[in-house]
Amino acid sequence: MWRVGRHHLAGGGTSASVVGVDRSVPARQLLRWSESLAAIARTGLGFTDSLYERERFEEILHVAADIRAALDPDRSPPEDGAGLVEEWLRAVVPGVPGYVTPKVAVGAAVGNEEGQLLLIRLADSGVWLYPTGWADVGYSAAEVVVKEVREETGIIAEPLRLIAVLDGLRLGFTRIPLYSLVFQCRAVGGELEAHPLECADVGWFSPDALPEPLAGVERWGRHVFAALRGESVDVLYDRGRRPMWRSAPEAEATGTASGSAGTADPGAAPRHDQDLG
Repeated sequence: MWRVGRHHLAGGGTSASVVGVDRSVPARQLLRWSESLAAIARTGLGFTDSLYERERFEEILHVAADIRAALDPDRSPPEDGAGLVEEWLRAVVPGVPGYVTPKVAVGAAVGNEEGQLLLIRLADSGVWLYPTGWADVGYSAAEVVVKEVREETGIIAEPLRLIAVLDGLRLGFTRIPLYSLVFQCRAVGGELEAHPLECADVGWFSPDALPEPLAGVERWGRHVFAALRGESVDVLYDRGRRPMWRSAPEAEATGTASGSAGTADPGAAPRHDQDLG
């Protein structure tokens, strides 16, 4: 069950808020609801001059912040939700520039002539993963892939095809809204050299000798290595849910461009909550 508390708003009055949740509701579902409510409210604030509507949108932000605070072990709900509301309000921008959308990240499944996969060990967590990064302004997605792979590993990569478009919040590998565009790439030059700040190690690995821990390999491994072997693979994407806001666990499966159920998820975490290079 939800446990409801009350907020005292700056302009007077109170608002209902969530101060505890039934853990039978998946945490990633609650996080998605929180981020979606916050995005709707922030976008609404950017498009209205009505005092009445602004008050309603701000109340929605308080509810969204309490859900988020209740999910965060480092916060003391519900008090810390107020700081999140202030952060969201500072980010409100009038008009189209303020329309809140997911961030975009890229991932690179780079193969060599031996059919090995290029992996990096993240300096902050020690977890292995393929190269990833935020999509920088002024670059195409494929250009960002080339830049990130070169910066993180020293390898020059040639993007060959898009193999996945995935929703990070829905799959539970990030705590901020993002879409991950994963490209299959071919190594065409360069020498292995780990980025001194972002990567603790870098290397080539065959499917029977993968390092541990390797983030999400049970979800993306078969798909990626099939692509590296030259097999015909569809672009993976997150299938539409029915209904979209409340779905059975099986509805969270990943589909392909032809609409069939997929068996793997190559969109594992592009650095979780942290900024990507």
